[in-house]
Amino acid sequence: MRMRQRKVSTKASDDDENNEKFTATNYLPKNFSPSLKKIFVLCLVTRMINSLLVQTYFNPDEHWQALEVGHRIAFGYGHLTWEWKKGIRTYLHPVLFAALYKVLAFSLLDTPWFMTRAPRLLQSLFSAIGDLYLYKFSQVLFGNHVAKWALFAQLVNWFMLFCITRTLANSMETVLTLVSLYYWPSLRRPSGSVSSGSRKLALAAAALACAIRPTSAITWVYVALLELYLTCDKLKFILLEAVPIGGLVLGLTSLLDRLMYGSWVLVPLNFLKFNFLSSGGDYYGTHAWHWYITQGFTAMLFTFIPFSISGIIMSKQWKLSGLIAWVLGIYSLIGHKEFRFVLPVLPIALMFAGFALAKMRGSDPLESKMKENLGSNINCFTKVRLSMFFLLVTNLPMALYMNMVHQRGTEDVMNYLSVEAANNKVESILFLMPCHATPYYSTLHRNLPMRFLDCTPR
Repeated sequence: MRMRQRKVSTKASDDDENNEKFTATNYLPKNFSPSLKKIFVLCLVTRMINSLLVQTYFNPDEHWQALEVGHRIAFGYGHLTWEWKKGIRTYLHPVLFAALYKVLAFSLLDTPWFMTRAPRLLQSLFSAIGDLYLYKFSQVLFGNHVAKWALFAQLVNWFMLFCITRTLANSMETVLTLVSLYYWPSLRRPSGSVSSGSRKLALAAAALACAIRPTSAITWVYVALLELYLTCDKLKFILLEAVPIGGLVLGLTSLLDRLMYGSWVLVPLNFLKFNFLSSGGDYYGTHAWHWYITQGFTAMLFTFIPFSISGIIMSKQWKLSGLIAWVLGIYSLIGHKEFRFVLPVLPIALMFAGFALAKMRGSDPLESKMKENLGSNINCFTKVRLSMFFLLVTNLPMALYMNMVHQRGTEDVMNYLSVEAANNKVESILFLMPCHATPYYSTLHRNLPMRFLDCTPR
């Protein structure tokens, strides 16, 4: 009898600890938790619809540094900007779309509709993988209930709806960041077991992110130092995992770039020289050091800000909140700033917002009292429902406007010209507007003479 009482006492103690951290206990029974397959299907359908709704122009890199290069690889014509002449871009990202274009051409589907929508539909697949890994990461840290609310925040946030299905290298970087964060042992709670190969998978995903966007190293320096501090096998981590995996990814991407450039090009080194050692990025404008904090990241989070701050405080996951602060801090030191640069840490902030929403749902005294007095099937606006309504009405209209109205003229004109060119009604095109303000051959998909005003840095 004494042993039995001791066992019950231990379990009660564990439950108290888990309830305090809001990690291991779930608001709903486990058999109510959707399977990961259903979660992925939900994310994929959502992102596919999301990609079809994107009809506006956001950033030139979406076309000129991904699709335009992929189109040149696949069909032999397309414009390469000055970055490719200086060797500061890798072909690793564009070859994904080059392969897609080849499939479309082989299937005789390289029509204007497919040429404009297929790349974003492909990106929606990658984005859904990122959503799934955010759910899995939240589940490992906080449990099923928080994971559902974190996914809700991810799928509702206006900037994620606006940006994640676009063919930017930053979108792929964000997906790889979420995959890698899930596998890092140092970021899991102490009781979260990981397989021996998890850290290797984390390193591989991180290395790919750095290969696509060298500035992604800002994120991984923080995580690697944290892992190095917490791990017992420091030499194994450095000599048998980080160096071989990083070297392998760098070697393979260098071989790909050697094939595409025609000579040996070390893209990360060239990128570092241009953007940091010579401040080449400042050519495209600079912002105040506090821009990300006062304007950039706050605009991206939008009405999720109070929920994210509340979630950070309540969850006490200082390692992850420290990562957000580190990334924003380092990017704030760089003169040239853009919203998309800090996109990889936006899902982490949204995960904290999901934590706050889940905590609110689990501890809403009004809802608990009503359930106790009137039964569980009460359909009324409690605190969490009001919060959901607030987030939906502030984010979804914004997303629809930004995706379907704001700056869509440059997309519409190229879509129109691509149809006209397909009907042999266009001979040549001259763009008298700011450089890189429209899509180019990747949308026109006809080898016609085109010119535009040049803005190459001198």
